[in-house]
Amino acid sequence: MNIHSSSPVRPALKSGKRYSAVAIALHWVSALLVISMIPMGWWMVRAINKPDTQQLAYQLFQVHKSIGFAILALTLLRVVWRLTHPIPALPAGMKGWERILARATHIAFYGLLLAIPLTGWVYVSAGWAVSTDRPLMVATSWFGLFTIPDLPRLESMRTLAFGAMGAHAYMAYGGALLIGLHLVAALKHHVIDRDGVLAQMLPFLRGRGHEDHHAPVGKALLPRSAGIAFVLLIGLVGCWLHLPGPRTEPAPMAAEAAAPAAIPLSAVAAAMPATDANATAWTIDKAASGITFSGSHAGKPFSGRFDEWTGDIRFDPTNLAGSKAIIIVNTISAKTGDATQESSLKNGEWFNAARFPEARFETKSFKSLGGDRYEAAGSLTIKKTTVPVTLPFIYSLQGDKAQVEGNVELERAALDLGMFSDPAAEWVSKAIEVKIGVTATRK
Repeated sequence: MNIHSSSPVRPALKSGKRYSAVAIALHWVSALLVISMIPMGWWMVRAINKPDTQQLAYQLFQVHKSIGFAILALTLLRVVWRLTHPIPALPAGMKGWERILARATHIAFYGLLLAIPLTGWVYVSAGWAVSTDRPLMVATSWFGLFTIPDLPRLESMRTLAFGAMGAHAYMAYGGALLIGLHLVAALKHHVIDRDGVLAQMLPFLRGRGHEDHHAPVGKALLPRSAGIAFVLLIGLVGCWLHLPGPRTEPAPMAAEAAAPAAIPLSAVAAAMPATDANATAWTIDKAASGITFSGSHAGKPFSGRFDEWTGDIRFDPTNLAGSKAIIIVNTISAKTGDATQESSLKNGEWFNAARFPEARFETKSFKSLGGDRYEAAGSLTIKKTTVPVTLPFIYSLQGDKAQVEGNVELERAALDLGMFSDPAAEWVSKAIEVKIGVTATRK
């Protein structure tokens, strides 16, 4: 039986003896992607909660999502191509039940190739991890090239996440079953029936020709309905079986909603009030300066930087009382080299960069620790949270050029960063180290 066949051929489309080159290419690319997803999905859901495999599983999850969206796009393209181009007809010698099963399987394949990625999209948009029954908001970056937005208004929907994952898993099992049936049918046509059906999709094979058979329109409704019913049934069963019970641990408060677009850093800098300090003013050399951060994610060290920031620095070791500094950081400019991490950092539970585009560090006082070592006491504001921060640093001066190097550890919990989905630091380390390196010239 030929599961590539479909319901009635339109009068305007003339059937050929084999599939077109485009149809063959789309079929085999989709097949390779789908087959790669099965072992990947099976392994990563078991490895994600084990410390020694957590980082690899996290990376595979991102690849899995990217391939899923690729399959969704290819399937939509295949549907359009199928509706506008003819396909080979079924052999006239096929029994009635074989033709029904072939067409039903074909429709079910298309349905699953659309529904499985869509339920996965719903799951990641719901922002809830089924494996740990806790909130988890991770952005989706398509192979690190661009961010795919979550479906709107689904955040923190626990029941939806469980139902979507159940449907996703059961339909994946259904797809594996159809793949097996597909392979058995193809071999039967090639080895037993020898009717040339497999050669329609494998150009290098040569098969015996066969008489064509086109099903009347009325008879095509049954396999079409059966294929759709198969997809709906296993999806609904999977959803129903995975609906969660009551949650004993209260969910943390949802992250703050996003608001208007971020304010340009130039506008923030222009609005920054002039300090009343009377110490020496400095002009920052941005090319030779930087603000970096580091920690661990899924047991693996990571590091990042802020590409956009500005500052007003007035500092003189002989006039510490008149010294002051204000640093404004554009949080949306955070870069780690991992597109998924970078997209996640912009979200509401982290920097919420759309609503709070800048972080602000302002000194209150300076103290000498002896030699070239100093200490700046001040406050750091991220989103709506302000915490006291003491920044030790080394100051060196050569002529009119000064260099400052300092570092401080910041607690995520104190700054309300990632506390919606990772309050226990199971993914991201509790403390984040921030290093500041500034080269400046005396004004």
